[in-house]
Amino acid sequence: MKKLIITGAAWVCCIIWTGCNAPAKEAPSLRQDSLKNEFLLVGGNFENSEFIYYGIPGNISWRDTSPGWTQKGQKILLTGTVYQLDGKTPAPGVLLYYYHTNIEGRYLHRPGEKRSMPPNELGQTHGYIRGWVKTDTAGRYSIYTVRPGAYPTHDEPEHIHINVKEPNNINEYYIDDFVFDDDKLLLPYLKKYPLQNRGGSGVLRVLLKGDLQVAERNIILGLNIPGYPGRSIGGERSGLNIGEDQPSFGPFHAYGPDRGTQTCPVCKYGRYHGIIYFVGNNPNWDEIKQWLIFLENESIRREKYLKAYFVFGNGLNYNRQQRQKQLEQLGQALNIRKMALTYVPSFSDIKTEVHLNKINPDVDNTFIIYKHRNIVDKYINLKPTPESFKSIDQALDRSRGTYFDLEEPEHE
Repeated sequence: MKKLIITGAAWVCCIIWTGCNAPAKEAPSLRQDSLKNEFLLVGGNFENSEFIYYGIPGNISWRDTSPGWTQKGQKILLTGTVYQLDGKTPAPGVLLYYYHTNIEGRYLHRPGEKRSMPPNELGQTHGYIRGWVKTDTAGRYSIYTVRPGAYPTHDEPEHIHINVKEPNNINEYYIDDFVFDDDKLLLPYLKKYPLQNRGGSGVLRVLLKGDLQVAERNIILGLNIPGYPGRSIGGERSGLNIGEDQPSFGPFHAYGPDRGTQTCPVCKYGRYHGIIYFVGNNPNWDEIKQWLIFLENESIRREKYLKAYFVFGNGLNYNRQQRQKQLEQLGQALNIRKMALTYVPSFSDIKTEVHLNKINPDVDNTFIIYKHRNIVDKYINLKPTPESFKSIDQALDRSRGTYFDLEEPEHE
């Protein structure tokens, strides 16, 4: 996986729950002036950056078939949309450079092809399975390739390296590698080396279209990229970023199908769309009732393709029995059948792990919309108006994509 080069010394970067760069077994201490030199470049230096343009064709399409497509491995389509930093505006004309190992986990070369570095003891170098795509007017890209193998003697999961060059004066930078949710090596690796979410989550949910695997990833330009200009987003902050993965957590279910449990929203119902409606220290119960009625009706209309949650996290004068009874009475009064009414002691609670959501308890509400565990839209302080209902409805329709209904492979 990727190395970050720091002022004459190679530092193998750690990764956090969304990309796949080489693990830092023991990162050396860095002086402040080294850090300043490192981040003169947006995103920092990285290995093989000099090969982004080596052999680049004159005309680049938004679709590419890699030289690995003819190998006898599992064929896979990597596809998605590249967005601006807001996570909603498509970004056309963005160059994506990718490279990966062959099916045996090795970077092999054609005779006479220039190498990026001498092969190490594992035969790892910059190989010939590489290529480019440039996003179309809608920000789309598609790469047809063979699924790479894991390194022969490593515990690193299968991965595909991705570098980005925007159509502006920002230098090239790398984003988290593509990794696959059905890879047996992935979860043990991520427990040791969480990912960085550079460009959003690199964890791909693999789907099946006949013999072809399909994996979607939307890329958010500049997200979690050090030194990226304009990366500070104004307004009130609450929740994780669009493009990152919705974390697992265990709220108390007071009413709904999982009543009496702490069922995790994404663990049990994360296959299709999910909406989590967070309300903290400023509940407006008239507005909450309007939202719950809308979300219940939307859940019924979309059937198995949507699971909606209300998570009440008022940390002021918390009493579990009172909170339980309050939501039970609310569910009965509104005749809730499909969505879940849940609560947590506060949004900073560690036992339920709700703190991982980074919800601001002082905003009126936070809406998180996710698909296949990946956050595709977010709203803060949204009023229950027809326009707001339409925005939620349109976000669900817009983010379905071409492959929403495909089957998943079996997971152990």
